[in-house]
Parts: sequence; C-alpha cells; structure tokens
Amino acid sequence: MTSISQTAGAVALILLFTAGIAHTDGAGDPKAVSSREGEYLDKDGNPTFKVANDGTVDWYTYAGYLRYGANCLQCHGPDGLGSSYAPSLVDSLKSLSYGDFVSTVVSGKKEVNTAQQQVMPSFGTNKNVMCYIDAIYVYLRARSDGALSRQRPEKHAPKTDAYTKAEDSCMG
Repeated sequence: MTSISQTAGAVALILLFTAGIAHTDGAGDPKAVSSREGEYLDKDGNPTFKVANDGTVDWYTYAGYLRYGANCLQCHGPDGLGSSYAPSLVDSLKSLSYGDFVSTVVSGKKEVNTAQQQVMPSFGTNKNVMCYIDAIYVYLRARSDGALSRQRPEKHAPKTDAYTKAEDSCMG
C-alpha cells in the first residue's frame, strides 16, 4: 500500500513535468509532428494521437480509451459526449489546452451559478487517473478531432517498453 506522501510525490512530479509543456490557446492543431518512445506530440509539444490509414491507433490513444472508460465515463458519459452530470469532453477539447485539461483534472472544478452547477472533484492524488493523464487526453483529443469514432479502436499499436516502465514507476 502506498502512502499519501508517495502519492503526493507522484502528483508533484506530474505537475512539474507538465509545467514545462507548451500551452496553446485551445487544443491547437492535433497533427503529430514528432514522437518520443511511442508517444506522439504536436508542434507545440503537447501529447496527440496518431491514426494510420488502416485505422490502427497508437498505444496512447488505445490506453486512453480504456482508462477513460474506467475513470471518466461515469460522469462524462460514454465516449466523452457528456451526461446530465458533466459536460461533453469531446466538445470541451475543441478549445481546452493540454495544460488547462491537466489543471482541471488535478485540481477539480467548481462552477455554480443560477444557470448551472458543475462540480468536478480533484483527481490529483488518484494514480488510476494521473498515471494515465496523457493517454486520457490523447483519446479525448482524437474523439474531439473526429479522428476516432465512438467504438472501441479495432486495431492498435503494441504497448511500448517505455510506456510499461513509466506505468510501473508511477503505479508503484
């Protein structure tokens, strides 16, 4: 069992890592221009998806699909389309930057007024979310861009050794 200080340390490391990431106004152009050990990046250095002509998705997109289903769909609905509890993330990621996405997931969000009441809890200490934050973002970005349909991706790239090491390190 991990201690709270270990979890807090992991979150601090994630926040430190994401602090140096370029932030754009909105999601920006999702086109992958580089990759690092199986993770694709856009021109601003933000995580993005890669879908081959035959429909094969990169590992991060596939893992994001799985992790979204395990941690996010209860509130944000199947496939990120929203529900009566929470807004559509497919729509939100059309204008939400990577940094704003991570910040919202880490810190939570509370918007209460006469027209609406939106409260998202903080997931900053939840390793099942934070260890996979890039994958979840990449999946939602692919959905938001229309590059990925509502169904489970039929084909995906294999899990990389670098992804496995990062996962093992983060999960403890």
